[in-house]
Amino acid sequence: METNRLEVGRREVLTAGVGFLAGLSSQTVQAQEKKTPPLDSDAGVTAPEDLMKEHGVLNRCLLIYEEGLHRINNHADIPPEVFLHTANLVKKFVEEYHEKNEEKYIFPVFIQHRKLVDLVETLKTQHIIGRKVTSRIIHLSQPDLFRKRENHAQLVHHCQQFIRLYRPHEAREDTILFPALRTLLTPQQVEELGTRMEGDEHKVLGDEGFEKSVAQVEAIEKLLGIYDLKQFTPKL
Repeated sequence: METNRLEVGRREVLTAGVGFLAGLSSQTVQAQEKKTPPLDSDAGVTAPEDLMKEHGVLNRCLLIYEEGLHRINNHADIPPEVFLHTANLVKKFVEEYHEKNEEKYIFPVFIQHRKLVDLVETLKTQHIIGRKVTSRIIHLSQPDLFRKRENHAQLVHHCQQFIRLYRPHEAREDTILFPALRTLLTPQQVEELGTRMEGDEHKVLGDEGFEKSVAQVEAIEKLLGIYDLKQFTPKL
């Protein structure tokens, strides 16, 4: 009897979370407006460092996927909106903003200087494949499809593909590509590059686009109970 009550309680929390995620955008905006004074996340940050910082958002999306897969594989309740909102955030923040900046401003520098060309071509190909995988995750996490358990295996497969693709992808960019950018551009060119990229952030994501994206990630983490960083500390 006690187990049944706990199960019902957990279902109620998850159901409430669906409504919470549905109002995510408006809540994010309100949360940003209440911050006084806001921290300037771009203060003193160069273009390569900004790209690495954005990888932090991607990494947190991967952690959400991993938690979602863990729950599916253990037959635990999880609303499809967790995958849907995360994939849509990846589409907007990673694909339409972050990767477009890489393709528009970063990759051409290496092509022009004939440096790390093979790496750049691989990264460009992975961008294309990653977008296809995200599209399938969005499709399979639609509530009507997600309700059919036979679709869960495909969703798990595509999320695993995405995680396996982007962990080494971003690691190579952070440790090889972005640091090498400083050897090809002058400090002034790096600064100008950062200004152009910041302008694109406002165009694609709006004001405080990075901060709002982080707030969306935090909301999903809190719904799943994985926001508190202390819980990941091993007990030795």
